[in-house]
Amino acid sequence: MKMKVAVYYNNHDVRIEEREVPAIGAGELLLRVESSGLCGSDVMEWYRAAKAPLVLGHELTGVVESVGEAVTKYEAGDRVYVTHHVPCNTCRSCLMGQHSVCTTLRSTNLDPGGFAQYARVPAINVDRGMALLPDHVSFDEGSFVEPLACVVRGQRLADIRSGLDVLVIGAGLSGLLHIQLARVRGAARVAAVDVAPARLEAAARFGADAVFEASDDDLPGKLRDLFGGHLADRVTVCAGVPSAYAQAWQCVEPGGTVLIFAPPHPEAEVPFPMWDLWKNNVSLVPTYAGPPIDTEEALALIGAKKLDLEGMITHRLPMDETAEGFRLAAEATDCLKVVIHPQC
Repeated sequence: MKMKVAVYYNNHDVRIEEREVPAIGAGELLLRVESSGLCGSDVMEWYRAAKAPLVLGHELTGVVESVGEAVTKYEAGDRVYVTHHVPCNTCRSCLMGQHSVCTTLRSTNLDPGGFAQYARVPAINVDRGMALLPDHVSFDEGSFVEPLACVVRGQRLADIRSGLDVLVIGAGLSGLLHIQLARVRGAARVAAVDVAPARLEAAARFGADAVFEASDDDLPGKLRDLFGGHLADRVTVCAGVPSAYAQAWQCVEPGGTVLIFAPPHPEAEVPFPMWDLWKNNVSLVPTYAGPPIDTEEALALIGAKKLDLEGMITHRLPMDETAEGFRLAAEATDCLKVVIHPQC
């Protein structure tokens, strides 16, 4: 049986092609993909193009089409979400709670990916990388499980909690999730910074107490006014550009934490004031992926309707318009979240 897939060559060359529906083996299952979110990392061309051509898509939900021998947790017709990266749970990194650096997590994936009408879910992903989607959660909402899990992990590691003042630099999709989750966690006040007026408007709509242009030279002073005389206790960087990190160093309170969420280009020269960060006891916390514990929390948050996810989806597109989705996400001017519907 043939299926359609969207094959990525670069941000401006995404082709709809035909492939055979993957065959499944023991412990595996075949997923009919219903919703597949387009992630900011999907259009990170310096990271993706070198591996092209490939089928991307790792934020997906769907219906179990068929199950292989020995699969007992799921059956045909189940509504599920699936994650692409899963840890082994037995290596030294996993046993130390550092699942994100597990070599198994970094090598697991779906076949061929979420921008396909069907995907083979390997046995290890069936075992620990998927779960039933509650009936009251839409496929589109369920596609946020993976990106929200990444945000959950970051805020857990950065200890974003009740009473703290938070600054989010970069109000794209990840930044908006950070704003909403910080609110759920009880942050006292949340501010957001971006270069685009439309994203600043969205940040205010999704919970920021104040929004500021990235070019504002008096940002530290305005944060002190907003936060009652001090800078941000936690700064989350959701824009992978050196200027965002330069701003983060200026806006974090002594004893505070900078959460490194969006990576800069590997060859980018990021200013790093070691002396100031050292004397002010500023913690730097990098984060990658959303291991199972964070995925479970993300699903619980989505099930409890703690965040407005549907409101962030600005474009729902059929498979044949996936290239347009990539264009919108890459330009990031008039969209927040693109979700592809492969069956349409």
